[in-house]
Amino acid sequence: MESLIRRHLNRMQTVNLDFVRNMMDEIDWNERLIMIKGQKGVGKTTLMTQRILMTWGATNTSDVLYASLDNIYFSTHGLLDFIEQYHAQGGKHLFLDEVHKYPGWSLEVKNAYDEFPDMHIVLSASSLINLNDGESDLSRRCITYLMPGLSFREYLNMFHQQHFQRHSLQGILNDGNKICAEANANVRPLSLFAEYLKTGYYPFLKEGANNYYTRIENIVNTTIDVELPQLRKLDVGNIRKIKSLLAILASNVPYTVDTVKLSTMAEMSRTTLLQYLQYLSEAQLINLLYSDLVNVKRLQKPDKIYLENPNLLHALSTTTVNEGAMRETFLINQLSGHHLVEYSKTSADFTIDRQYTIEVGGHSKDGKQIAGQPNSYIAAADEEYVLGNKIPLWLFGFLY
Repeated sequence: MESLIRRHLNRMQTVNLDFVRNMMDEIDWNERLIMIKGQKGVGKTTLMTQRILMTWGATNTSDVLYASLDNIYFSTHGLLDFIEQYHAQGGKHLFLDEVHKYPGWSLEVKNAYDEFPDMHIVLSASSLINLNDGESDLSRRCITYLMPGLSFREYLNMFHQQHFQRHSLQGILNDGNKICAEANANVRPLSLFAEYLKTGYYPFLKEGANNYYTRIENIVNTTIDVELPQLRKLDVGNIRKIKSLLAILASNVPYTVDTVKLSTMAEMSRTTLLQYLQYLSEAQLINLLYSDLVNVKRLQKPDKIYLENPNLLHALSTTTVNEGAMRETFLINQLSGHHLVEYSKTSADFTIDRQYTIEVGGHSKDGKQIAGQPNSYIAAADEEYVLGNKIPLWLFGFLY
């Protein structure tokens, strides 16, 4: 355990509190068992270590300890034994990173939860983790939070030293110009929005832009090469096919789904195709859009497919990125965390919360697609201010 304590102390010396995401305040840290899920690279480890530094300081290892379960220590030491030993020494708070790297983690965490009622455990894991998968049934014990990448607002705050606040969807739709005036008084949102769409979603941009897309490709490769076989029992012989499928989607999104054509292109059966699409969606590499999300059935064909965020689109596309696809990808990404986003049954693009109709476009968008629709709006890519029912597209980046 001494080696883990040393690593904890070394890591805490590198934690920076210059920018702390609002998710810090959204998590109920008083819960005994918390899971933070998300793609690699979105900042789960940073959030956990910032919480430790803000609450216990940099040198307190008696009350709190951070450990990553991909550490070699856990190749020769059991997780439950480690928790028991730390608890015996008086420890009350454990932050366990990369739990999906430890075989059988859920059962041992369940046992620790039941045996040590004064122990608080925070876990981080791949977005593929499903708490109902394991026999230990952690779903009744664990409070789960899904962590996205940076919103446009967070990007401005982190990289351009701003202090913009979050706004509700109703606030953006009903009082958007007040938000626009504040943003335009401090930055040029349109030019910075163009940057964000290419290189603003992942916080590791702070480590440099030169290898930004390489890092994204590494995330995708790790997800497909390691996590899908480990967590979804993907046959390693099909790794090439699922990468081929992702490449096809990246170069053709938004993809109106023709399962026969797509399964032929990806060299797999329709059933396998739909299963792999679900895997990629679980892994937060793509977004599957349905016209009736509430009643969607297992392995139902989606109506449209998008990559999960615009930076992925730029990193993986083998062709010139389509501006319309990039804009729609952004809108879905920013809305889907807290709102129901469906493929519109009308001629417009999307229905939000079964209440609002939104069409995405540029200057030439004249509103024909939403004519006669109540609560309908154009998410306009080239606007700085709200003009009637035209809402600047970038403004939806202030939702979280």
